[in-house]
Amino acid sequence: MPEREVTGLFQNIVVTLGWLNHRLNTDSFLLGHSRQHVRILLQLYMGGKSLLKNLAVQTDVSSPNLCAILKTLEHDGFVLRQSDDADRRNTWYSLTPAGEKVAEKGLLEMRRRIAKLFAGLNQKDEARLASALRVLDEILCNIKSNYKE
Repeated sequence: MPEREVTGLFQNIVVTLGWLNHRLNTDSFLLGHSRQHVRILLQLYMGGKSLLKNLAVQTDVSSPNLCAILKTLEHDGFVLRQSDDADRRNTWYSLTPAGEKVAEKGLLEMRRRIAKLFAGLNQKDEARLASALRVLDEILCNIKSNYKE
């Protein structure tokens, strides 16, 4: 089957976004926390209350490692752990108000860095990029909602 143009273009975007993500997530962004801790706090903030197994998939952290991280975050007062009343084998995790504050600071810092990254764009390029991102966001959200493994 011949490769479609969209495959190559999207591959380039994924690689570039990986590079940008690394640049945006420098140590000062982490607010005194590890990259994994911040990523987990942001996932819980944006995705809401989550089961351990789902959070492991969403953050690409193994369940044993995630358990250890969540235990630390719980000890530090950022995460609340609750057993599932319907199924004791499941554990739910959510953010405490302190965890929400750290996540909000992280998101604000990320937005500040993104704004700085695009500060040099002229109005025409910014409008073109915004239009392309709206389309990309819509298409990727549709793909995500229809995705079946």
